[in-house]
Amino acid sequence: MTINYAEIRTHDIANGVGVRVSLFVSGCEHACPGCFNPEAWRFGFGEPFTEETEARILGALRPAHIRGLTLLGGEPLHPRNRSDVLALVRRVREAHPDKDIWCYTGYHFERELLPESERDSILRQLLEEIDVLVDGRFVQARKSLHTRFRGSENQRILRVRESLAAGRAVLWEGA
Repeated sequence: MTINYAEIRTHDIANGVGVRVSLFVSGCEHACPGCFNPEAWRFGFGEPFTEETEARILGALRPAHIRGLTLLGGEPLHPRNRSDVLALVRRVREAHPDKDIWCYTGYHFERELLPESERDSILRQLLEEIDVLVDGRFVQARKSLHTRFRGSENQRILRVRESLAAGRAVLWEGA
């Protein structure tokens, strides 16, 4: 693995439904003004993601009360992070098929991810492994404390498999 991570939270209740394990991947080029995690913009920030890190995440997902894994950043879907994030997600699926996977991205699903996934098989495979995607850049002027699981009102919560099949964003019911 070649990615770094800024933080791992083993009992996170803010970034998806239920109690979750959250991995904050380092590296982001969106540089959204007002970002809550600007230190994670640098790809070299934090700690190297190792086999021990992966084992820690897989172990933290083991208890029945843990609902799933959430990927945040930085930007987990940045081209430099995709291969390693895909490898992790596949290991999570293999070890914990009953857990769901959420991902936060600054990329817009229809404008950026969907067209690119037609050219980038790694991105397509990664999207196919994610259950719920929170898409869109954080917009300071649209910041809201009343948007569930989102930082700003422009961001959407999507059911990824259904969105891929439809070729358009399909909103998650809990949004």
